[in-house]
Amino acid sequence: MTDAVTICECFARDGLQHEPAFVPTETKVTLLEAFVAAGFTRIEATSYSHPERVPAFADASRVLTEVTRRPGVAFKATCPNPRAVRRAIDDLDHGVGAEELSLLVSASESHTERNLGTTRAGQWERVAEMIRLAAGRFRLIGVVSVAFGCPFEGDVDPGRVAEDVARFADLGADAVTLGDTTGVATPGAVAAMFRRLEREHPGLPVIAHFHNTRGTGIANAVAALDAGCRHFDSALGGVGGHPSAITYGAGLTGNVCTEDLVSLFEAMGVDTGLDIDALAAASRACEEALGRPLYSMVARAGFARTGFARSRA
Repeated sequence: MTDAVTICECFARDGLQHEPAFVPTETKVTLLEAFVAAGFTRIEATSYSHPERVPAFADASRVLTEVTRRPGVAFKATCPNPRAVRRAIDDLDHGVGAEELSLLVSASESHTERNLGTTRAGQWERVAEMIRLAAGRFRLIGVVSVAFGCPFEGDVDPGRVAEDVARFADLGADAVTLGDTTGVATPGAVAAMFRRLEREHPGLPVIAHFHNTRGTGIANAVAALDAGCRHFDSALGGVGGHPSAITYGAGLTGNVCTEDLVSLFEAMGVDTGLDIDALAAASRACEEALGRPLYSMVARAGFARTGFARSRA
């Protein structure tokens, strides 16, 4: 039987938050429709961050109102605090909300202060309140940022990350994402962490979210795959990183390129469930939306179509 993975397309949220210029709502909606057409069943659509802090998502409710809803497709919105969850609930009450919410913690105190404006203890209190507010109306995705290293503090204790995952699980999260926020993970550390979490939380989906800051994103994704991970985040064109108004880390901060990850997985016989031609069209649409060539190698060289054919045989 062909192995299979689920990839969440993150261009419209993690990708766009790093852009200094606002992308029009109509363009965002068009891109989300293209992602659906390519076969993505999980799509990170927007964020309920405060519009003054992250102005890229001042139109969050409008995006979720205008995008077409389809059975089997879940749109995800990021919620950094209880106020954001209340906005998500209000949209849901009006029939236009997200199906999934991401709830954020950071594995270091310094990144928590810079990114979330509180302490780790304070953010965990917020998370507990957010889960109470959500009251089972959304699929909840816990996110542990800087899970493999912090730009301010350096090494992060894997035990602390494992404790954060356990805490999310105890609070009722449906899945937990490990974020390599500034691209410092190594394949060995990735494999060890995913194997540990599979032992400690069998059946809990743990999502791999790698940034390609140092060119290791694809290698880390394969290490996670080999360690049993079957859930991945990526962004078309490899865009993304921290919000444009918040600076930390250096170099190219973006996500693993969806095009490159899909091409490799399919060539390895791992079924992504995506349509190659529609994915290529979505890739071109993302470049057109931002008005520049992006960072995907496959967008320049073409998909390894023999791999797709072999995985479907």
